[in-house]
Amino acid sequence: MPDVSSQRQTDAPASSLAAYTTLRLGGQPGTLTVAVETDQAVATVRNAAKGCRPVLVLAGGSNVVIGDAGFAGEVLLLRTRGIEVVEAQAQSVVVRVAAGEVWDDFVEYAVTSGWSGIEFLSGIPGSAGATPIQNVGAYGSEVADTIVAVHAYDREHDAIRAMSPAECAFAYRSSVFKHSDRYLVLHVNFRLTVSAESAPIRYAELARSLGAEAGDRVPLRQARDTVLKLRAGKGMVLDPEDHDTWSVGSFFTNPVVSAAQWATLGLEQAPHWPGADGTVKIPAAWLIEHAGFPKGYAGDGVSISTKHTLALTNRGGGTTTALLDLARTIRDGVRDRFGIELHPEPVLINAAL
Repeated sequence: MPDVSSQRQTDAPASSLAAYTTLRLGGQPGTLTVAVETDQAVATVRNAAKGCRPVLVLAGGSNVVIGDAGFAGEVLLLRTRGIEVVEAQAQSVVVRVAAGEVWDDFVEYAVTSGWSGIEFLSGIPGSAGATPIQNVGAYGSEVADTIVAVHAYDREHDAIRAMSPAECAFAYRSSVFKHSDRYLVLHVNFRLTVSAESAPIRYAELARSLGAEAGDRVPLRQARDTVLKLRAGKGMVLDPEDHDTWSVGSFFTNPVVSAAQWATLGLEQAPHWPGADGTVKIPAAWLIEHAGFPKGYAGDGVSISTKHTLALTNRGGGTTTALLDLARTIRDGVRDRFGIELHPEPVLINAAL
């Protein structure tokens, strides 16, 4: 872990928070603290609570939309680092990862080490500590599949807890941590399989790209490289020169409707995935396109990505206000056309849809 002191600005506000988000949008912070040690992060949150100051925690800034007015309270930039094997068995390892670790760096580390379980989550921007908050998922895999504990600072009890998956209340793109400021994620423990081959393939698009069938396994490196190629083709791998990647990834979650609602929609021609409880998941991207919002559909300095309908992008010079105006137009258009309400996937800070 680097020996770097935390940097704190207490007089004038720091530069725009746009510098710390993948959207490159957001106004100024009140106070900015960079924490490279876990105890620094905890102390920052604890002291802010004593002073009744609100706290915004940022790491990769990949799943957050910050208002143009910024955030007047304490902004904590989490830059902790560390990957440690805490349990090793013949067929599996438990790896503890610091919240500030870059997620895709950890995925690369796991693939190189011959650990299977997160290779289908390659290329997702952001930090390791953010993954349980959102229960990040892609290509038929989600982090809840491998998480065995989340170590978090509990503001209510002023204590650090090791929380089980059940306590984390993982759900589709959600957890107990989302839309709550009670917990500060510090480390995450993942149980990975010792194997040179991937987990079983669950996602049809990925299987086609790999020339495989659902349920097959492929070499870890092949799985990772293929996922990275697929994501890059959709503008979902960060590239500072490509405005299609100036986004939060998927802006809307795929809606899940009841069996009764599905029966009334008349959307049998749409791609959809039945759930075990009779619910049906519908791709938000399909709904958006068929409601009249194609790739590249533009707002004021913002647009739908030219590569993927689910990503709303900053084309340079955009504002959060303009981005949310575009999101409302899309949401309302889908509701008017199909009677389905789309919900945002990122966390909105000092902003509302």
